[in-house]
Amino acid sequence: MRYDAGEVITAMVTPFNEKREVDYEKVEALASYLVNNGSDAVLVTGTTGESPTLTHDEELEILSSAKRAVSGKGKVIMGTGSNSTETAVMMAKKAEKEGADAILTVVPYYNKPSQSGMIEHFSAVAEATELPIILYNIPSRTGVNMAVDTVKTLAKKYQNIVALKQSYGDMDTFTELRMALPADFAIYSGDDSLTLPMLSLGAHGVISVASHVFGVEIKSMIRNFKTGDVATAKNMHQKLYPIFKKLFMAPNPVPVKAALEYKGLINDFVRRPLVELTKSEKAELFFTLDSI
Repeated sequence: MRYDAGEVITAMVTPFNEKREVDYEKVEALASYLVNNGSDAVLVTGTTGESPTLTHDEELEILSSAKRAVSGKGKVIMGTGSNSTETAVMMAKKAEKEGADAILTVVPYYNKPSQSGMIEHFSAVAEATELPIILYNIPSRTGVNMAVDTVKTLAKKYQNIVALKQSYGDMDTFTELRMALPADFAIYSGDDSLTLPMLSLGAHGVISVASHVFGVEIKSMIRNFKTGDVATAKNMHQKLYPIFKKLFMAPNPVPVKAALEYKGLINDFVRRPLVELTKSEKAELFFTLDSI
C-alpha cells in the first residue's frame, strides 16, 4: 500500500465553547479519546469539523492541538480542500509545514469544475506538497461527481495521491474504481452505512462519523470481515445501522455533537448557519444510542 492511514479514520468534530470559540483543550481530549477507542487516525478540519466556518488560523491550531494529543498513538490528517485551487495549494503547504501526516482534499464545490478542471486542481495540490493525499468525492455537497477515469489519471500520475474517500453510494461505480485503480491505492467508504458493502468490493476502511461513539465496534466489524468472520461483521453492521442513519437526522455534525455531549465528552455547540438539535430530536437520538 502506498500509504496506510489505518482502517478507521474518524472525521472529527471541532469542539466549541458557549461563545462558539474553538475549545482547544477539548480538541486535544477528544482526539486522544478517539485514538484510544478504535480510531487509527483522526481527520481534523473536514466538513464534520465545520471547516466552512473555521478560519485558516483556527484550522492550523486545531491540527497542532490534535498532533499533541495523539503523538505516537495515531495519525492526524488535515482537511485542506477548497473550491479555490490557490487556497487548496496554500493550505496543503501549511499542513505539511505544521506536521500533518496526510491531507484530505475535496472536489471543488459550488463552482462545479469539469473533469479536466479537477485534474488540474488536484495536480496543483499534488505538486505543491510531499504529503500523502486522500482525494474526497462527495457529489451531494460539491454538485459534481469525480469520474473513475479522473481518479485513475491522478493515481497514475502522482505517487503521493494515495487514497480516495468515496461518498457516493453507487456500488457499480465503486466496483469500477477498484478495478481501475492500482492495488496499493486505498479506497475508503465515506458513509458508515456503506462500509461493509464497500469492504466486500475492496474498500480498505472507512472515514467515519459514527466512530466518535462506536469506534471499537466499527473497528471490530472491519477486522472480523477481513479475517473471514463475515457473519459476525454482518451482525455488527446490522446492530449499528440504526445509529448510522440517526446521526444524519439533521445536517452533519449536529447529531454527532449531541451524541458526544450525551456521553459527556464535549458540548454540542455548532456554528451558524447550523443549529443544535431540539429537545425532541435529542430524545429521539438518545433513545437510539441507548438501544444499541
